[in-house]
Amino acid sequence: MPTGLRDYRLLFATRILRMFGYGFLSVILVLYLAALGWDETRIGLLLALTLAGDAVITLWMTTRASQFGLRRMLLAGALLMAGAGVVFSWGSHFLVLLVAATLGVISPSGYEVGPFLAIEQSALAQLIPGEKRTGAFAWYNLVGMLATAVGSLAGGLVTRMGQSFGLDRVASFRLVLLGYAAIGLILAGAFSCLSPAVEVEGNSGSGQQARQGWLGLRQSRGNVLRLSGLFALDAFGGGFVVQSLLAYWFFLRFGVEEATLGGIFFGANILAGLSSLLASRIAARIGLVNTMVFTHLPSNILLMIVPLMPTLPLAVFVLLVRFSISQMDVPTRQSYIMAIVTPEERAAAAGVTGTARTVGASVAPAIAGVLLSHPALMSLPLLIAGGLKVVYDLLLLWGFRTLRPPEETHRG
Repeated sequence: MPTGLRDYRLLFATRILRMFGYGFLSVILVLYLAALGWDETRIGLLLALTLAGDAVITLWMTTRASQFGLRRMLLAGALLMAGAGVVFSWGSHFLVLLVAATLGVISPSGYEVGPFLAIEQSALAQLIPGEKRTGAFAWYNLVGMLATAVGSLAGGLVTRMGQSFGLDRVASFRLVLLGYAAIGLILAGAFSCLSPAVEVEGNSGSGQQARQGWLGLRQSRGNVLRLSGLFALDAFGGGFVVQSLLAYWFFLRFGVEEATLGGIFFGANILAGLSSLLASRIAARIGLVNTMVFTHLPSNILLMIVPLMPTLPLAVFVLLVRFSISQMDVPTRQSYIMAIVTPEERAAAAGVTGTARTVGASVAPAIAGVLLSHPALMSLPLLIAGGLKVVYDLLLLWGFRTLRPPEETHRG
């Protein structure tokens, strides 16, 4: 098998395994902390600091990835993921879990955290031509969303099976946490098998240039920082409805049990993943920026409608419709970043924008936790999230509609 094809398949395999782990954990994480006796405010604080810690680690690792090597950074991230899972499965004290959440890699949202996404995208961009990049990223996101969906379902089923064999709720949740740690170790083995072909230096020979720029950026710094500000706004809105908190909202509002929650988010993530496949076709017609905006706007309006639904079936229906279009902006956003920067800046650009998203998202869960603790305010997180995301869409269209990637410019 050619080296490039082998690396391409291996990167897809690590994406699948990692996203399964994120989905596996996300449905039970808040429920686990609540079962330990934590109140909503403390849970929200932990989730916020978890995302903040992920942001710091991501920024440090991705802006140095070209210097120290993509493979080494991916391996380090996998070990951090395994370590966090072990500590969470063993500890229950707030400070212990706070340190593990801040220094390790834990996904409370079910979506990508840590350095993996930015570095893997940079590696994939080395292996595929520009005209195929958006399509490849669409498949990359699809397999990730499908894996998250299966993981969400599996997390709920494992806890139910554990309880059926006599384990209490806390012990059954710890089975999931141990599984999360094991996934981190498997990822570490997989990343060690990547070839030198994924490294930026091996393709462009410009790794030294990447080291000289602030945050690993040079001529693309202005555009990347502007995008980072917008992405932070979008993620701040999304932080009010990370999957763990959204699952908890359904639990509080409708009394939905863990296994049912797993089924709901299994279906939601399946729809979200399938929607990403349409992104490359739409982008080929109307462009990456227009695709990002005009598929994201209606999904955010639907998010604000969810808490207005009077029954569980209606709320789930609107949520599923929202998920069916909510992720079309993801592969287009990722492809856009890779297109408007130089190859040696790709890992840093993806890392800086990704960190901005994580920082933006890190503040919101603490606020959402406070709102969820008051029955009269418990639906505000969904309304706030949708409104902020609509503002982001309009600002993105206004600021970047004229900055087109090379492949669109060549098409005329």
